[in-house]
Amino acid sequence: MDSIQRIALGSIGVGLLVLALKYLAFLLTGSVALYSDALESIINVITAVAAFMAVRLSAKPADRNHPYGHHKAEYLSVVLEGVCIVLAAFSILREAYFAVLAPHPIEAPLKGLLISGVGTLINAAWGYLLIRRGRMARSPALVADGKHLFVDVYTSIGVVIGVGLVILTGIQQLDAIVAALVAVNIIWSGWGLMKESIAGLMDEAAPVDLQDQIRAVLMRHLDGTIEVHDLKTRSAGRVTFIEFHLVVEGRMSVSDSHAICDKLERVLQQAVDGALVTIHVEPEHKAKQTGSMVVSTGDLN
Repeated sequence: MDSIQRIALGSIGVGLLVLALKYLAFLLTGSVALYSDALESIINVITAVAAFMAVRLSAKPADRNHPYGHHKAEYLSVVLEGVCIVLAAFSILREAYFAVLAPHPIEAPLKGLLISGVGTLINAAWGYLLIRRGRMARSPALVADGKHLFVDVYTSIGVVIGVGLVILTGIQQLDAIVAALVAVNIIWSGWGLMKESIAGLMDEAAPVDLQDQIRAVLMRHLDGTIEVHDLKTRSAGRVTFIEFHLVVEGRMSVSDSHAICDKLERVLQQAVDGALVTIHVEPEHKAKQTGSMVVSTGDLN
């Protein structure tokens, strides 16, 4: 089990701990807003389990049925996470509706808020770790899990403010209103996560700055070639697929052109973590010379 899988497994334990704290806060107070906070923690546990399974699956090597590997499994877990978040939000809206119709006083609010606050601090620390390590390892599942925890942190802060207003004003309906606002925020975050994962599933091109970096690397190492064209990129989890056509002189030997391909593959893998490079070699009459996806070493004579 690598470090990324250990972190994903740790998220399950952290999620269970925070869930216990926030559910205890709800039991002490009876607050619908704190109930919404606890319900989101249940989703945190579910998505942590999904992220762990996805990270383990994505780490499996390519096989006969999956020749390009299992990297997209992480995007599927993010879609699941988004769906769970939206379902949780609608459940919160339901409870908020009934609480508006029949409000009830909050009991032991200070003790409940203190317990919930401890859970929120744990989420903030762990969410920061997940995003930091997830970006370093280029793991969409870990980054999404970390971002979701930070959404939980923001909503928890809103819950604390809302319950505080209930205590100060005595307006019990504010508890339900805060819960409804939490639900709307959760729906927005769930949509954002699903939107990001769908881009990965649809083979969206790598970010523009990464494409520029790839072109710059090619420009520095195209000695002995004529041009590169039809440069294509896509990302799948921790892997960036890079594909292009390499134009060389027609009289160049297969051995020499292969050596150039090996060099380009090596420098791209050094520059782009997790790069998987595919190169199609062509003779000089296939050169394009123009176009946004052309990297040329000079005009043909």
